[in-house]
Amino acid sequence: RLFINQPEHGALVSELGPYGTPVRSFGELRRTGQEADRNVHLAMNVGLPLPDPTGGYYFVFLAGVPMFRKYDARGALVFERHIEGPEVDQYLRTLPTRWPTRRTDDGEVLPIVPPAVRTAAVDREGRLWIALMPTPVTYVYDAVGDKVRTVQFRGAGILTPNSLFFTRDGRIFVTPGCYEFKVP
Repeated sequence: RLFINQPEHGALVSELGPYGTPVRSFGELRRTGQEADRNVHLAMNVGLPLPDPTGGYYFVFLAGVPMFRKYDARGALVFERHIEGPEVDQYLRTLPTRWPTRRTDDGEVLPIVPPAVRTAAVDREGRLWIALMPTPVTYVYDAVGDKVRTVQFRGAGILTPNSLFFTRDGRIFVTPGCYEFKVP
C-alpha cells in the first residue's frame, strides 16, 4: 500500500492499492483560519503520512502552526500534538496572516507558504523524528506524543536533515551526506 497526502480531496491521508487504486482516505483537514483562501488552507494541510511500525500512522504537517497527529490502524484519530520548543519560536512569531503569491507557468496564482518542517520519519520503536526548518534541530517524540529528545546531527559540520532512514539494527542514515548514527 502507498500512503499519500492529497488535501484537495478532503482528507489528509489517501491510501492507494498496488495499481494506484484508491482504498480509503482518513484524517480530517485541520482548521487553519485560512478557509476563505482555499489554496492557503490546502497548503497548511500539506504533510507527511508516515506508517508506524508499531501500529497506526503519524501525520506531520509541514507548514502553518507546527503539529502532528497520530491515527490508529483504522484511521481514527488517537491524538494531536503541537510541536513546541525554542527552535520554532521565531517561526511562530513571524508566521504571516497573508501570504505572497507566485504565478505558475500555467498562469495559476499560488501562495508561497514557508514550511516549518523539513522532513520526518518513524523509527522501529514507533518514535517520531521531526527535522525542523530552518534550524538544524530534530525533535524526537515517543509513542504517546511527548517530546523526549532534541537532536543535532554533526558530520562535516552541523547537518540539516533532508531525509532520515532507520535500519533494523538501530542505526539512522541522515542526508545530505548519507551519514550514519547509532539511534540513542
